[in-house]
Amino acid sequence: MKISVIGAGAMGGATVEGLIKGQQFKNEDITVSDPSQAVVEKFAKLGVNVTIDNQQAASTADIVCVVVKPWLVERVLTGIKAALNPQKQLLIVIAAGVPSASIKEWLGANCPPLFLVIPNIAIAQLASMTFIVPCDTTNEQTKLVQGIFDEMGTSLLTDEQHLASGTTLASCGIAYAMRYIRAAAEGGVELGFKADDAKKIVMQTMKGAVELLEASGLHPEAAIDLVTTPGGLTIKGLNEMEHAGFTSAVIRGLKAGLK
Repeated sequence: MKISVIGAGAMGGATVEGLIKGQQFKNEDITVSDPSQAVVEKFAKLGVNVTIDNQQAASTADIVCVVVKPWLVERVLTGIKAALNPQKQLLIVIAAGVPSASIKEWLGANCPPLFLVIPNIAIAQLASMTFIVPCDTTNEQTKLVQGIFDEMGTSLLTDEQHLASGTTLASCGIAYAMRYIRAAAEGGVELGFKADDAKKIVMQTMKGAVELLEASGLHPEAAIDLVTTPGGLTIKGLNEMEHAGFTSAVIRGLKAGLK
């Protein structure tokens, strides 16, 4: 099975890195197409096929993955339209806010079975939260695509209506999590730790919180109750954050991502 990734910028490049680290594809079965010579050279050194010809990349793949900015999707898809084979290929489009109806209109009868997919950049480390919307695909095709992204993290099948919400919660959300890490690390410096040590402490603490919730299945508030004691330091710190609007700020930020 061969896969081509058309567009290897930040998200596309992270996806290729995840594919290389995974076991689903051999490096020689991965093709990267990008107009940047620097990008092409980078991935060539990693042993994958490279080209600047999108049509060539599309014509040689079983799975064609288009990962470009939303305003470029129509141009790229119409550019590879003649090279697509709906009977033999699957098409994955990774671009926020591009409706499946538009993709089908641009490609017409040449549109392969389509998946709208939104991962986040942690896909490069096989740790993405990825949303997958199957569009008129078979169960077998859906299982295949979900298996690819499950190897690069965790995936969730959803409908097109909820894709924007998934984008702000996980794709934008990874930036929100990083902003918390930065803020907490800066607080750690104020508390007397060196910057690198503070960042290390905060990252390990967040990793521990995630692993605890995954292992226990507890609701976050129930887990919080385990470490808060009456009149203790933890509840004082939490209440100060809430007085400053912590929960409200997070929810407002997530909702802003839908606008």
